[in-house]
Amino acid sequence: MSELRFVRAGFGEEAVDYREAWQMQREVHAARFEDTVPDTCLLLEHPPVYTAGRRTTDSERPLDGTPVIDVDRGGKITWHGPGQLVGYPIQKLPRPVDVVAHVRRLEDALIRTAADFGVETSRVEGRSGVWVLGDPVEERPSPGGLSLDFDPRLHDEEFDPRLNGPEYAPSNAGQRREDRKLAAIGIRVAKGVTMHGFALNVNPDNTWFDRIVPCGIRDAGVTSLTYERGREITIAEVLPVVEKHLRDVLENAELAPRAVGAPEAASPARPGAGE
Repeated sequence: MSELRFVRAGFGEEAVDYREAWQMQREVHAARFEDTVPDTCLLLEHPPVYTAGRRTTDSERPLDGTPVIDVDRGGKITWHGPGQLVGYPIQKLPRPVDVVAHVRRLEDALIRTAADFGVETSRVEGRSGVWVLGDPVEERPSPGGLSLDFDPRLHDEEFDPRLNGPEYAPSNAGQRREDRKLAAIGIRVAKGVTMHGFALNVNPDNTWFDRIVPCGIRDAGVTSLTYERGREITIAEVLPVVEKHLRDVLENAELAPRAVGAPEAASPARPGAGE
């Protein structure tokens, strides 16, 4: 991969409005497709905003009618705002594009970043992003003092944490010792060039996530580097570390097109094939 260029687009009082950053992405994306700029990663903060990917359902949006910006990335609804480091790597990939491999590389860089701050993270099968794993279910405190046998989240697919008090709030997942997401990832690939990217919770007010069903996940929550370490960690501290690991991972990746298998000869269908 070519050298990765970083653009620090705005933080703190100069945080970049989401729509402005989206237009910036489009401009860099077009330039990267034309090979007039190298692979580029925009790094920034946003003022508070909810954004919804293409798979978001109405039942996951804020109940109070808070505005949500619908975007063309994958994934579901999330929040961006102060204390969250957002990165938009805009890269040209070989075709056919291996989207999963791209997501895994971003996860690798963020897992390494968290480790440098003493936070052990992992992937969760079937869920993108970077996670702090909770305790085994039998060792977790029960929400509201109830036995786990009566935890409504285990039996009610429509259970809504937004309507059931702080003991079920996504921002309190650490107190419940549940799995909690440290970094979210949602991307789009157009013309072989990536857009959108990741959001790493450094020191945000995570109660913003309590108004939505973050990423459509009802049985886990969110966390931050600051919460996990029990001390204030700032965007300024994290920026150079994220840049280092993104550069290490993305510049040294051996990119390859997604493997496309040849069609099999006619044979009886196998259960589950293609799912």
